[in-house]
Amino acid sequence: MIDLYFAPTPNGWKISVMLEECGLDYQVKWVNIGAGEQFEPDFLAISPNNRIPAIVDHDPIEGDEPISVFETGAILLYLANKAEQFLPHDLPGQIAATEWLMWQMGGLGPMMGQHGHFKLYAPERISYATERYRGEVLRLFGVMDRRLAEHDYLAGKDYSIADMACFPWVQTYKRQEIDLADFANVKRWYEELKQREGLRRGMALGRDKINRNPQDDAEVRKTLFGIKE
Repeated sequence: MIDLYFAPTPNGWKISVMLEECGLDYQVKWVNIGAGEQFEPDFLAISPNNRIPAIVDHDPIEGDEPISVFETGAILLYLANKAEQFLPHDLPGQIAATEWLMWQMGGLGPMMGQHGHFKLYAPERISYATERYRGEVLRLFGVMDRRLAEHDYLAGKDYSIADMACFPWVQTYKRQEIDLADFANVKRWYEELKQREGLRRGMALGRDKINRNPQDDAEVRKTLFGIKE
């Protein structure tokens, strides 16, 4: 059994999608990030950067002691090795999957996160910041589009952890006002992936817990973004 420390965010969904796609047994340990549970000592012991998601595997690949893993890229690689799925077996394929996984972690996710923050959540709208990050997001969508013009999936011919890492961020395109029609290959990839049953189950996890009350959201933002009055 794997404990998944989770909140319904793009980063959280990366791991719920992977667990569902692999068919691994897991139980959800909900982390209320709006209430600051990510700062509690028990959680910090397994995720020292106070970010979700994290996992604890009680039946690890090696040894008898439970193993904890934090950071989504590390978790995806660990689960791919455990399940022997969604990471190519050939060296070029492994390199490609790892490259695009790192690209998501170092580029697509952070840039979309910053664009979303300044566009949707920042208490003061700063046009320079919003446009700076929007431009970078559009550039990254162009990079992805060119890759998918030549390959079915990001790692090549097979669906992999790289696709799982990118999908939950790409699915925020409407809220971030990105026109997928401008990126035909990304759109083709996106429409294909969202038909996968495992992905759909993973992306559905926790959606009923998303806080949509604007008044509550203001309080949540203070905790999430360290806003001080």
